[in-house]
Amino acid sequence: MTWTQAAFGRITLALTALGFAILLALGVGFVWLVQETRSYAAAVVATQQIRVAASELLSVLQDAETGQRGFLLTGDRGYLAPFTDAETRYDEALRDLAGQVTADGGWVAPQVELRERVEAKMAELRESVRRAEAGDMAGALALVREGRGKVLMDEVRSLLAGVEERTLARQERRSAYLKRTGGLLTTSAIVGLLLIALVSLGTLRIARSYTRDLEAAQDALQRANASLEQRVNERTGSLIAANEEIQRFAYIVSHDLRAPLVNVMGFTQELETAIGTVRETVQRAEAEAPQLVTQALRDAVQEDIPEAIGFIRSSTNRMDRLIGAILALSREGRRRLTPEPVPLEGLLEGIAGSLQHQLDHAGAELRLQAPFPTLQTDRLALEQILGNLLDNATKYLQPGRPGRILVRARREAGLHAIDVVDNGRGIATRDHARVFELFRRSGPQDQKGEGIGLAHTRALARRMGGDIRLASRLGEGSVFTLLLPDALPAPDPASNPNGASQPEEQPA
Repeated sequence: MTWTQAAFGRITLALTALGFAILLALGVGFVWLVQETRSYAAAVVATQQIRVAASELLSVLQDAETGQRGFLLTGDRGYLAPFTDAETRYDEALRDLAGQVTADGGWVAPQVELRERVEAKMAELRESVRRAEAGDMAGALALVREGRGKVLMDEVRSLLAGVEERTLARQERRSAYLKRTGGLLTTSAIVGLLLIALVSLGTLRIARSYTRDLEAAQDALQRANASLEQRVNERTGSLIAANEEIQRFAYIVSHDLRAPLVNVMGFTQELETAIGTVRETVQRAEAEAPQLVTQALRDAVQEDIPEAIGFIRSSTNRMDRLIGAILALSREGRRRLTPEPVPLEGLLEGIAGSLQHQLDHAGAELRLQAPFPTLQTDRLALEQILGNLLDNATKYLQPGRPGRILVRARREAGLHAIDVVDNGRGIATRDHARVFELFRRSGPQDQKGEGIGLAHTRALARRMGGDIRLASRLGEGSVFTLLLPDALPAPDPASNPNGASQPEEQPA
């Protein structure tokens, strides 16, 4: 099959994701197995500790029994040392064993029963020792001969054996579980590795197929490039011709629209003169024959018609300004850009001087941060761009805050970057692209303008081989960055290489 870049990317990404998921699952499984192994090892240790604790408890009881018997047989108190030591140790041994069993998940009831038997055994031993110490050796021996102590000791041994058996049973269950899960994980790892191998082979095969398709496409592209330059030149010529046709069309349409607009404005003036005559007639009629003047007639003459004429005049004035702006853009678009050495610092000083009155009126300061380069570009276009940016920075300062405007130059990605920085009202993020559109404006409409300046400056900058970029935060200020090459590109895309005639400007 023939691979597209998108299809290759999607399939490769899917296979990579599948392989990563398998590796992740194996990793999680191995981590789980390590944790289970640790738990098993801890359980083994716990089993040994329980057995040691059980042996320790049994040893304590045997020591106590040994000390009791030695004392009863000899009457020597020196034999009571093991018994006395057992008295202090058996309770701790019981608690240690109970804690170990409970932590290992053992039953609580056998521990209670074991304590009862141990306490009973120790009580029997204490009673025989007490009788012997009181001189009732016969009573002490009779208590031993009853056999109750032996029964209690056998029960203790039986209970301890039960503790060990249950502990070992739990350990065997854990061992069997770990063996089953380990085998399952091993099988899963083998299957997962096989799947990863299959995914890798599939990816390699797809990559080889895509590489072959890519090489074939490159060969076709090289063959197509043999005649590409000619086709590009042909299409560029067509594009230039189409662009010039659009400019001529815009000029002609705007120019022809102005004639009927002038007529509308003239007739509006005549209507204003006529309504004055009508108003005088109505006033005279009110004085001489008031019954002839209705309220509707009075409202029409005094309010409705003047208001309508005002709307017509406002709309025609705005339309006249828009048509004038379109004509100016059309003329500027047809102007051939002429490269010449332009010292940027001198150009900026001239613009700053022309804006000084506005800056003083606004209480603002304009600072030029040298050094500035000399550009091989069109002086008039550069002056129009920087003049518009500085004029906007002066007009849209933040009320109540001293205005600060800074112009600086630097290098960026092989271009000259000229920053116009202000601390004015700023532009909302959602309007950053909109302010460069024709007839579009942002923020409060409290300044004169038709929304053409920034669109015109960006179009000029792109004709000069550069661009304009905006960074701004509402209420904090703006940074307009003009990017220009060292020299004006040649040929000028707006030039007229075919010698096509341009429409002559006619007076409106």
